[in-house]
Amino acid sequence: MGAVPELISPRSPRVSAARRLGKRNFRGKERLFLAEGPQAVREAAGHRGDAGATLVELFATVEAAERYADIVGAARDGGARVHLADEAVIADISTTVTPQGLVGVCRFLDKPFAEILAARPELVAVLAHVRDPGNAGTVLRCADAAGADAVVFTDASVDLYNPKAVRASVGSHFHLPVAVGVPVEEAVTGLREAGVRVLAADGAGDRDLDDELDHGTMGTPTAWVFGNEAWGLPEETRALADEVVRVPIHGRAESLNLATAAAVCLYASARAQRTGKPR
Repeated sequence: MGAVPELISPRSPRVSAARRLGKRNFRGKERLFLAEGPQAVREAAGHRGDAGATLVELFATVEAAERYADIVGAARDGGARVHLADEAVIADISTTVTPQGLVGVCRFLDKPFAEILAARPELVAVLAHVRDPGNAGTVLRCADAAGADAVVFTDASVDLYNPKAVRASVGSHFHLPVAVGVPVEEAVTGLREAGVRVLAADGAGDRDLDDELDHGTMGTPTAWVFGNEAWGLPEETRALADEVVRVPIHGRAESLNLATAAAVCLYASARAQRTGKPR
């Protein structure tokens, strides 16, 4: 590790460049974003996009470099520049209160929406009006866990590369195709033309998820449209969907949070698709 340059000053140009990626306008200009912590950096180090290796630079404390030597080695083997830095430098770059000693600089990895449609997806999550980055990242993680083929962030949703969204996804940013900035009407129209049934998840829906499962209508290619946790989906967005479906509340809870509802919906579709087509 001694041959790796050590950045001892937060005023280093490399540190300054990485720090700026905490702001959306700089991320968009450079088409780079930050991945923090061992899990996200590990997934980034193993990912390759159309432009080559996704992880282009890694900052690590000496302690973290020793503890996660496999991650640092994978980063270096993939061509990333690896810098040893003291904790003050990592804290300066990091967007968390308690940095974990590893911060990676990664290339953007979103895909064109047309490319996602061309792959004939069978399960898609559409974030139509999701403004909270933590919710967005967690829904992306749920979609990944459920085996979804893609996620779409519409132009009314939060930035895919917001540091909080990246942290909340816990590495799922690097696992499945994601399209960004797609107008919701274009997303729904494109998916429907690709043979995908579009369901809007909303607590005021006329249809019940249990009924959909009981009637055997969930086995077809499906896109779930999720909205803002506080105020749901606007009427004009609900009107675009083939059905508006609510998750039933069998107990006394007032509602489910967005990520929990998304997990229930996505897993219901995934199971129905595995067990057969509609009766």
